[in-house]
Amino acid sequence: MYQNLLFESKNGIATITLNRPQVYNALNAELLTEITNAVKAAADDNSVRVLVLTGEGKAFCSGADLKEASERGKSAGEILEVYYNPLINAIRTIPKPVICRLNGLAVGAGCSLALACDMVIASEEAYLSLLFIQIGLMPDAGATFFLPRLVGMARAFELATTGRRIYAPEAASIGLIYSSVPASDLDKKVAEAAAYYSTAPTLAIGSIKQVFNQSFHSDLSQMQQLEMTHQEKLLKSRDAMEGISSFLEKKKPDFQGK
Repeated sequence: MYQNLLFESKNGIATITLNRPQVYNALNAELLTEITNAVKAAADDNSVRVLVLTGEGKAFCSGADLKEASERGKSAGEILEVYYNPLINAIRTIPKPVICRLNGLAVGAGCSLALACDMVIASEEAYLSLLFIQIGLMPDAGATFFLPRLVGMARAFELATTGRRIYAPEAASIGLIYSSVPASDLDKKVAEAAAYYSTAPTLAIGSIKQVFNQSFHSDLSQMQQLEMTHQEKLLKSRDAMEGISSFLEKKKPDFQGK
């Protein structure tokens, strides 16, 4: 079904693995389209409760495949509009948590891709770099939206205008990613997080994600209105009824994601 990535779905956990290790999982048109389609497939599959995004080999993603992009002859705007923006939007709008298993370097648009995820768990040896500036370009694929919101304007400016490497321990300490762990613990930590979300109240998490997406460009009254709208829907869900009754009966809830 896919030529440039691996897709697996098991026990409520879907895993997308970028699979162009020979070029450090560089993003070409085909890979970008396939990731977007795989994210949408996970969104439409009711059995999927959480999505894990990672890379095959030593790298997570080395960014855009510049050689192939130049050979296609499309403008920068066309490439972003047709390939990158739909992918980032798919990750941000899927009503399920997306965990980035950062197994290696995430450079340029690969860094943007990681930052678009809801949670990044990284190997201590991995690093992120907004390398765009070092080839005379600016961050794209949503990075200019995510970066200041994660680390603040002053630090975002420094990272974007130097393109320096931010190794996972520093990235975690400044809030750029969720967690940095020893390489030997990466699979365990990602599995623990995915296992939690695979049995969590998925509808509520999807609502949290949708409302958070609006938080930084809405005022308090707008956010309160969104809270009321989503809470009304959630209160009628099977998981909310299960959660409330389990709380009252002092037992562990059995969330089904609906």
